[in-house]
Amino acid sequence: MPYHVYILASRMNGTLYVGVTNDLSRRVYEHRSGIASSFTRKNSVHRLVFAEGFDNVEEAIAMEKRLKRWRRNWKIQLIEKGNPYWLDLYRND
Repeated sequence: MPYHVYILASRMNGTLYVGVTNDLSRRVYEHRSGIASSFTRKNSVHRLVFAEGFDNVEEAIAMEKRLKRWRRNWKIQLIEKGNPYWLDLYRND
C-alpha cells in the first residue's frame, strides 16, 4: 500500500504525533533524524506505534485528519488495540 497514516509516540502514554506519508520508512527515518518536524524533534517523538496502509491518497489524508480530531484516549485505544505494549514498529531494512 503506497500511503500510510501513522502515529509516533515519545514513550508509552507519552506525546503523540499523527502523520501521513507515501514512504513510511523514509518518513520515520526523517523524524528520527530531526529533519521532518520541529514538533517531533523538540518533543523526542520517534517511536512508531501505529501505521495503517491505504491505496488511495485521499482516503489516507481523510483518515489523518480524522485521527487528528480524535480525543487522546481514543488514539491510545487505537494504538493499544494492535500494539498493547507500545513497541516500536519501525524496521529499517
